[in-house]
Amino acid sequence: MPKAVTATSSGPKGSKKKKWSKGKVKEKANSAVMVDQNIYDKLFKEVGSYRLISVSVLMDRLKINGSLARAALKELEAQGLIKKIETHHSQLIYTRSTAAAE
Repeated sequence: MPKAVTATSSGPKGSKKKKWSKGKVKEKANSAVMVDQNIYDKLFKEVGSYRLISVSVLMDRLKINGSLARAALKELEAQGLIKKIETHHSQLIYTRSTAAAE
């Protein structure tokens, strides 16, 4: 007489349930929401030497939030340290201002 196949048999599918992975968790950015003296000095000293300047570049390199980065770009453009290349929707692209271009 054959044995009855049960759910705990060691067949091709086995008896263990699939364990789902927890997934990758992105680390939360700790961006500054106010400009302190250190960020202000770095902004006017270093940003003028970048070839490509955008909101995302400032956010990444200076560790500031997006609204501060947009305000910084307006301030740098008003002072003539950078010049606008392209505006596409809300993506602003700037480059350094060179003496030969003026």
